[in-house]
Amino acid sequence: MALNCGIIGLTNTGKTTIFNCMSNTKAQSSSYAFSATKSNIGIVDVPDPRLFKLNDLVHSEKVIPASVEIVDVPGLAKGASEGEGVGNKFLADLQQTDALIHVLRCFDDDNLAHIEGSVDPVRDLEIVDFELQVRDLDLVERKLVRLDKLTKSGDKDAKRGIEALTKYKNHLENFGNARTAHIDEGDEKYIQDIQLLTNKAVMYVCNVDDASAINGNDYVKAVVEYLGKEEQVIVVAGELEAEISELEDENDRLEFLSDAGLEEPGVNRLVRAAYDALNLQSFFTVGPKEIRAWTIKKGMKAPEASGVIHSDLQRGFIRAEVIKYDDYIQYGSEPAVKDAGKFHVEGKNYIVEDGDVMHIRFNV
Repeated sequence: MALNCGIIGLTNTGKTTIFNCMSNTKAQSSSYAFSATKSNIGIVDVPDPRLFKLNDLVHSEKVIPASVEIVDVPGLAKGASEGEGVGNKFLADLQQTDALIHVLRCFDDDNLAHIEGSVDPVRDLEIVDFELQVRDLDLVERKLVRLDKLTKSGDKDAKRGIEALTKYKNHLENFGNARTAHIDEGDEKYIQDIQLLTNKAVMYVCNVDDASAINGNDYVKAVVEYLGKEEQVIVVAGELEAEISELEDENDRLEFLSDAGLEEPGVNRLVRAAYDALNLQSFFTVGPKEIRAWTIKKGMKAPEASGVIHSDLQRGFIRAEVIKYDDYIQYGSEPAVKDAGKFHVEGKNYIVEDGDVMHIRFNV
């Protein structure tokens, strides 16, 4: 199961700098507005120290973390939904993503002009939200037209769909995001096929100067106050982390982080926040050839989780042999876990937990 996040924000907010910190694909950043002509796509490893602690015991040939696909769309501008700046063709790229990372400029730089003439992250947030709302409103109105035609042919479900979509339409027209619309349970199904941008999980990244990497600044405080406690706000010093990501030696990176007063890169927190926002978790497979993390939705049962590895495992699922991560670390090996009575054999109704070490028995 691939996690896919889109990075959005006004032009010259540092989106591409943060993308380069996260991704194994480096994109060219520029101080010129609208210089990008296409979206950048990269793969990011999900940081999980548990994999390496397991490897200290097993010494596998490879350690393979879970991964996230990141789509960095060119910077937006006021009027993007109507063709201004890079236009709305890149908004379509965002529709294919599972979640959004909204980068806000929270730093001053006289050498990097702000497209709106001044630094004001709350205003920038409102501009981008408005452009996404306009895009969503167009999609909702188009579907309303389609459903109206179906009601004339006697489709009863289409009538309920119109009622649900009308609520979304009214909410969007009042500058609300689809994810905050008050609708009846089950009515979310009527917007699944149109992939509304403002219905996606969103994390806000305050891109700050180096000096504000630990405690933030007044710009960050304004964003937090505006959004309230319900929203994810993460502080990242993009330029600082870009320098760290360029270092090849792990010890050099750790020393650089320590000098900056940071325990880990802010982008690590960002990826984990994306995992949490999308209700995802990992389970592990452990063997001499590889230790690997697999991404699943929380609440998945063992057969469905095994299908993430390969469809044959789900189709021919017999049982899952499960060791809890903490037990594996405590006892040091599978035989020792068995001797301690901590080895579990689970059937089709077992709900996989975060950090489970699993071996799937199957027959096809």
